[in-house]
Amino acid sequence: MNQSITAPATAYVGLDVHKDSIDIALALAGRDAEVRHVGTIGGDLAALDKALRRLISTRQRLHIVYEAGPCGFVIYRHLTGQGLRCEVVAPSSIPKRAGDRVKTDRRDALMLARLSRAGELRAVRVPDLADEALRDLVRARDDAVREQRNARHRLKALLLRNGIPYSGRANWSAAHLRWLARLKLPFEAQQIGFQEYLHAITESGLRITRLEQAMRELLPAWHLAPLVAALQALRGVQLINAMTLAAELQDFVRFAHPRQLMAYVGLVPGEHSSGPRRRQGAITKAGNSAVRRTLIEMAWHYQHPARVSAVIAARQTDLPKAVTDIAWAAQLRLHAKFKRLLARKLMKTKAVVAVARELAGFVWAIGRVLQQPDATQASPAQAAV
Repeated sequence: MNQSITAPATAYVGLDVHKDSIDIALALAGRDAEVRHVGTIGGDLAALDKALRRLISTRQRLHIVYEAGPCGFVIYRHLTGQGLRCEVVAPSSIPKRAGDRVKTDRRDALMLARLSRAGELRAVRVPDLADEALRDLVRARDDAVREQRNARHRLKALLLRNGIPYSGRANWSAAHLRWLARLKLPFEAQQIGFQEYLHAITESGLRITRLEQAMRELLPAWHLAPLVAALQALRGVQLINAMTLAAELQDFVRFAHPRQLMAYVGLVPGEHSSGPRRRQGAITKAGNSAVRRTLIEMAWHYQHPARVSAVIAARQTDLPKAVTDIAWAAQLRLHAKFKRLLARKLMKTKAVVAVARELAGFVWAIGRVLQQPDATQASPAQAAV
């Protein structure tokens, strides 16, 4: 006699992951089915495997979720390598109830399991190991730049407190550095502190040089090298900025529309509207801060009239015509927008942010040309919407 084999029901597992501990919660299939706390285990993979084997032995198909965080994607790669379904979810996609002031690891795991069952979580893209390795190098360079900037601020604060201003034209120029090297403070204790700040600035500068050299050496073997070259067709995008954009964004096909990329990097305005009144505020600053900062740095270049300089022309050599057309359209449109906003007496910094938002659309368009060449491409005007 034939017997029908019932497929195992899906059970939704929420993991609240920390360095030394993992809380596990289980939500059975069905709207009103049980949601329970399974327990707390150590933070190692062996303990996680043992706990999941007990759940799998009940003939349940597991759908495992955990929040993106400082522990990275080690658990995701480990579980998917075993054939299990696992997702890393964006913390920003997790709904928060108003008035909820109690937060524990147990409650977080239960909430993840419950929301996963309801389909209310959004998974993040997990990079492969090579892409993540290069992104770590790019972020190490960014950290070195931040350390140098902080050391410079501390040194200038020390001199300001002691009434020692620099009368030259530009800070941190060769002339400024020569002036600092000759500077002698009146007390030995101050001189030691000053010299340590100066050493920190010099050391961080050398670290930046080493990291940038490593980025240049590793670029030719990277599969995103053509994207890095194409992004440099844009004005204000040199090698380091292009590698930052490529390392942080990687896959442009996942953004169906440029507005999605603009929202992803936090360059869209926040909104608080009620009834007939619509009120927009400052940008959300959600998502990837490194890309947002890079786009704003690039946007400053569009205050100048559109022009393909010899340097830009050299970078555009051998690039597809579709890419150079997008880059030229970006110059025309963004410079016109810059002038229009300044004519309205808008603060220059606000104008730069508005230009950076539209620049993200042109970056998206170039990324789509390289990564999805057979798809219907948005026009440069649509890319800036």
